[in-house]
Amino acid sequence: MGARSVAVPAPTPATPVVRRTRPWPSPHPRRCHGPHGQAPTEAPMTTRTIGCDTADGLSRAVRRIARDHALDPGVRGRLVLSVAAVAEPALSAAGHTSLSWTFQCEDDDRSGLLTLALGLDGSVALPSAEAAAGLPLPADAVTERGVVWRLPAVPAPDASEADIPGAAADDDAALVEEELRAVVARTDALTAEHRRLKDELAETNSGVLALYVQLDERDAQLRKAHGQTLRELEDALRPAPLEVDGLELAVHYGPAGTDAPTGGDLYDWFVLPDGMVHITVVDALGHGVTSTRSALNVTHAVRTLALEGHHLQSIVARTDEILLPFDRSVMATVLLARIAPATGELWVANGSHPPALLLRGDGTARYLEARGRGIGFPMPGSDRLLTEKMAPGDLLLLYTDGLTESRRDPVEGEKRLIEAAYEHLHAPIEEIPGAIADDMHTVILHPDDTLALAVRVRS
Repeated sequence: MGARSVAVPAPTPATPVVRRTRPWPSPHPRRCHGPHGQAPTEAPMTTRTIGCDTADGLSRAVRRIARDHALDPGVRGRLVLSVAAVAEPALSAAGHTSLSWTFQCEDDDRSGLLTLALGLDGSVALPSAEAAAGLPLPADAVTERGVVWRLPAVPAPDASEADIPGAAADDDAALVEEELRAVVARTDALTAEHRRLKDELAETNSGVLALYVQLDERDAQLRKAHGQTLRELEDALRPAPLEVDGLELAVHYGPAGTDAPTGGDLYDWFVLPDGMVHITVVDALGHGVTSTRSALNVTHAVRTLALEGHHLQSIVARTDEILLPFDRSVMATVLLARIAPATGELWVANGSHPPALLLRGDGTARYLEARGRGIGFPMPGSDRLLTEKMAPGDLLLLYTDGLTESRRDPVEGEKRLIEAAYEHLHAPIEEIPGAIADDMHTVILHPDDTLALAVRVRS
């Protein structure tokens, strides 16, 4: 049986009941203007209630109430679906439910607030606040008696008891069609908006992609210019080529990365007043310009001490004493070599640096192990001064750890270095350091700045 409303003195169980209640009428009742130019309606707030025992009757009643109060068809459809969803457990369990509605005018007399309440008895559990908020049209309140929706609306035209919503269903199909049209229109609008946003996003993505391409090209240009500037800086930091009778000297430097050609690996060579050749190889902690500054400070301090005549073994410790008060962050390994060109005599001092490699013309090779600790290390200084004598054709190779540790195995790297050095022992001196570096870096697991410096006694 559908929703019905009949005005009778005493209702029977089979007859839906319509009740009008005027709790406290105002002594000066407001009259609201009706919709669409209709006659004004009496406006004391009245609650109307009907009983419903089928889902179809309840839906028709809600639809008629919403129509009479000029709710948007889309909102009306959502309201019908929401009321039906909440009422379904009660209709299944008890076979009936109640629907109440109240309209209250606002100050402009042309609009107001429609309050619609679905009554639920104790036979079913009330929906949770989360469930009520998740309805097609979220409920405004869940009370102990049911679920409430409050909607902006306009006053309905004055109606008799026979016009109560739910009393007739002949125009229900037309209202449903109107709601479907509203849904279709809303869907079409959303589809068009989605298409527009999709087109805008595609256009934006194309612009962003083009911007990324431009930025990548610009970054490549900047890296190239940056690298060129740093290479020029590196060349400026290098000492001038050294020409010494009886000796051949050459050097190779390779940065850890192409975008940062400078690093902490530096060298210095010069002739002392007594004719001896002094060579310094420094590996400062880190990469880039900061480590370059540290390495440069070390090489300058060593040069000053050497020219002042300090003993070779004491220079590492004295350099630490000079630099640490000004920059306690400096950490660097140092290898010092001094060669007498006329006799081939060689002295080596070390501060935590990889040992120099001496290759003899007779096919033997030896690493010159002189223990010590570098700049910024505990107890810095060279523990001893190693002495050797180089014969014509012998090759001395000084280097940084980037040459032997590219495969993360220093011991294996030192073995390969001996093989590579002998492979190029008789090559022109200017080719030897670079050729050795190429052989050592066929596989690079640990990129690092690399310096290789070769000294050969002329035959």
